[in-house]
Amino acid sequence: MSKTGLEFSVGDHVVYPAHGVGSIQAIETQEVAGMSLEVYVITFDHEKMTLRVPTKKAKTAGLRPLAEGGTVSQALTTLKGRARVKRTMWSRRAQEYEAKINSGDLISIAEVVRDLHRAENQPEQSYSERQLYESALDRMAREVAAIERIDREAAIGILTKSLVKAAAA
Repeated sequence: MSKTGLEFSVGDHVVYPAHGVGSIQAIETQEVAGMSLEVYVITFDHEKMTLRVPTKKAKTAGLRPLAEGGTVSQALTTLKGRARVKRTMWSRRAQEYEAKINSGDLISIAEVVRDLHRAENQPEQSYSERQLYESALDRMAREVAAIERIDREAAIGILTKSLVKAAAA
């Protein structure tokens, strides 16, 4: 462990709050404004993006390792829970959902998926609801896929199974 409390190696899968699961491709030293700076080079294949995060700022930037097994089972339990939809204006709820998705916290993301999930017999979602739902489901599925070493579609299957069980209950 370094002084920052986070130490990653090349090849590690990590979660960056605003972009989800990425992979550390390299740890480089770069010259920035005349100073030497060590950075993690993280690639996000699904977004075709590369991000450089200073190693000393990794923790404050929200970079974290993949969730542990206990967190994953807690997130799956959250999916099975009853949807908690506040009776506030959609724009306010949408902002809250967006903040939860971008927090990078698996359980917060699971809450968004649970709250925005629609069973077959429920009314259609609006476009913006559907976008937020898809975004949260995708973010959660990518992390579960990386943890379980399965592909994204298989992870979505696991998540959907939990959601369907909840709807049937």
